[in-house]
Amino acid sequence: MNGAWPWLAVAMLGAYHGVDPSMGWLFAVGLGLQDRSRKRVFAALVPIAIGHLLSVAAVVALIAAAMGRGFIWLRPLGALILIGFGVFRLRRPLAHPRWVAMRVGFGDLTLWSFLMATAHGAGLMLFPILMAIPAGGAPPPMPHHHMPMPPPAGHLGPLAAAAVIAVHTSAMLLVMGSVAIAVYEWIGLKILRSAWINLDTIWAVALIAAGLLSLVI
Repeated sequence: MNGAWPWLAVAMLGAYHGVDPSMGWLFAVGLGLQDRSRKRVFAALVPIAIGHLLSVAAVVALIAAAMGRGFIWLRPLGALILIGFGVFRLRRPLAHPRWVAMRVGFGDLTLWSFLMATAHGAGLMLFPILMAIPAGGAPPPMPHHHMPMPPPAGHLGPLAAAAVIAVHTSAMLLVMGSVAIAVYEWIGLKILRSAWINLDTIWAVALIAAGLLSLVI
């Protein structure tokens, strides 16, 4: 389990982002209802997932590069950024989107999702998990085989980084798609007009907690 829990945490964070309406399913449902098309809902999910992936990938790449260079202040600096960003989100929550009729293309949705994920600090939340993945996420060498030594602890290899991004985004897309279809098929327009699931405060507190956690793991 010691080797499995970081990957489970990566998937759970992706699932959380999939549930959060501000990350995309609300937009996808709105577009589907506007066009009265279930296909429109599915079509919107793809660029939303790609934008989220690009935002997370940028952060993971920066962290991996710093880990590879042996930056000794990475852990306290990352923790400080997480805590500071969490406090900022508590003081200045993002404005809740309101649905209006519009026409948006693939590139528009991708850019919107990238900016939204970045503004939420979606990639930053992976920092303590990335720091906990040992030896670049590679398994230990098999006995009786001459294999190169694994990377030193605290090094995140490109394959491990790609796996983190893939697991996180896949979990997000699966949950986001499930929620979007459930809302489109059974709940409908009422939730867009009268309800909003406000997860801003929970997310801000989670960012602060992740920053504190990254100092002790």
